[in-house]
Amino acid sequence: MKITELLSRESIQLGATPKSKSEAIDTLVDLMEKGGKLNDREGYKKGVLEREASGTTGIGEGIAIPHAKVEAVKYPGLSSMTVPEGVDYESLDGEPSKLFFMIAAPAEGGDVHIEVLQRLSMLLMNENFRNDLLNAKDVDTYLDIIDKAEREKFAEEYEDETHQNSGGYDVLAVTACPTGIAHTFMAAENLATKGKEKGISIKVETNGSGGAKNVLTAEEIKNAKCIIVAADKKVEMTRFNGKKVIVTKVADGIHKADELLDRAVAGDAPVFHAEGGAEEQQTEKGKGLHTVYVDLMNGVSNMLPFVIGGGILIALAFLFDNYEINPANFGSNTPFAAFLKQVGDSAFAFMLPVLAGFIASSIGDRPALAVGFVGGYLAKEGGSGFLGALAAGFIAGYLILALKKIFDKLPQSLEGIKPVLLYPLCGIFLIGAIIIFIINPIVGAINTALFNGLNSMGSSSKILLGVILAGMMSIDMGGPINKAAYVFGTASITEGNYEMMAAVMIGGMVPPLAIALATTFFKNKFTEAEKKSGVVNYIMGLSFITEGAIPFAASDPIHVIPSCAIGAAVAGGMSMFFNCTLMAPHGGLFVLPVIGNSVMYLVSLVVGSLIGMVLLGILKKPVNQ
Repeated sequence: MKITELLSRESIQLGATPKSKSEAIDTLVDLMEKGGKLNDREGYKKGVLEREASGTTGIGEGIAIPHAKVEAVKYPGLSSMTVPEGVDYESLDGEPSKLFFMIAAPAEGGDVHIEVLQRLSMLLMNENFRNDLLNAKDVDTYLDIIDKAEREKFAEEYEDETHQNSGGYDVLAVTACPTGIAHTFMAAENLATKGKEKGISIKVETNGSGGAKNVLTAEEIKNAKCIIVAADKKVEMTRFNGKKVIVTKVADGIHKADELLDRAVAGDAPVFHAEGGAEEQQTEKGKGLHTVYVDLMNGVSNMLPFVIGGGILIALAFLFDNYEINPANFGSNTPFAAFLKQVGDSAFAFMLPVLAGFIASSIGDRPALAVGFVGGYLAKEGGSGFLGALAAGFIAGYLILALKKIFDKLPQSLEGIKPVLLYPLCGIFLIGAIIIFIINPIVGAINTALFNGLNSMGSSSKILLGVILAGMMSIDMGGPINKAAYVFGTASITEGNYEMMAAVMIGGMVPPLAIALATTFFKNKFTEAEKKSGVVNYIMGLSFITEGAIPFAASDPIHVIPSCAIGAAVAGGMSMFFNCTLMAPHGGLFVLPVIGNSVMYLVSLVVGSLIGMVLLGILKKPVNQ
């Protein structure tokens, strides 16, 4: 987000003469209010003063950057002033401050204040830039100096001047999937490609595993005809207030890009309203199964780093340990193994609280986060495990929604204590009672029955379970069915049932490997573009990234999906038959050393992939037909 997009002419004062730190803050807050960025001037000022109480924002070199992220802020913004004579701002170096930038960030507006702080800090390191600002004769010159410095420092953001000069892009889009690995970028690529084909200028922001990239600016949002949000997890929506927005599944960005772009250009979309500053994100069909799925995936996507990192470390602890030293303490016998186990266990311990916390926050916003965390922890400690944490997340979210309605009847003067006292106190008390006295006894009994049932399964039943789980991984390749199987596998790890995770992972590896093999040995069945991307599927398959198969399944679902699903199901059944186990929830071939009966696991993977390849070779027609 560029400085010049956040800083309006009304929010700049040159040659100010405050006599104290308090006067400087008052002047900057007044400037911020003139820029129309605040809901509540005093609430914002209170946030700034609370931030100053924890440590001065006078960073030295004559610079101060006070800031606050509070509910009193309507839109992200900046105010700025120069004080040629300087003012004592309690700076870190003890020198007077002459150059001020104040940042306002909405409470639910992501980390915009951090992004702006980083950006300002990089620019203000340049002494010539600071001097030019202090010597600016008028506001227009002041803004021009900032714009020029930004263009030089962040040149890559100004590459597409054509669209910016013509007023922006016709269509903007945001893509996001729970894992942020494949669907996010496939949808983005497809929307961008189809837009180019149709002559539609489009910019796509990706909310991937590494954070938001190619972020949409305030000016671009202002000038766009329509915004497409193709996401299966929560994205920042408040910024689209008052714009026409199409909210849909990330899969539609991959499979229905043409239709979405045509609708966007025609303006066939409802106007989005961020009611009360809160973010609402739902498909045009209203709240329903997709909204529940989005809430669930918000928890899963935030849980995965803990599960994957912790799970792999735990698996490595067993790899590097010596079983013969003390079989009862296997995994912690040697110092290095004990270290890996301790760190892995610590990360894994966050799995259920994080899952519940972020499901809850997806439903009830930030006030529900703590309530969900506590509910997830109580479920973990009370024996209801994964299912209990799922219930805790949804219950906590809807508890907060109910409390918000109840507390709306309180006097306006109590508005400030709701998020810091009333919501956490009442919410945590209620979720504690519900989990301890209702959920844990019921779900704990269900978990015990499931655990005993799985342990008592005969070999034929286990093989069937492996067939089903692995087949599910290949049906929608990263969609809800795939995620359901994966979540079941990770939950099984916490219960000590490692065979299920082995079947789940092998089921996710087969589709891209089968396609890669088919593009190699049945070249006449694929286009030149497919053959080139087929090679990449070797890497994606071996890395357990099922989504590499999506473009092929999208272009020919009738032949590709059954072929891959049958191959995956066979591999999953074989994995179960050979009692293969997996303690790590990810990693593909790279965690082969920690897979129980790894040789037969590899054999199962090869057999399943070859079956999928042969079926593709038989079922798919040659390209020229």
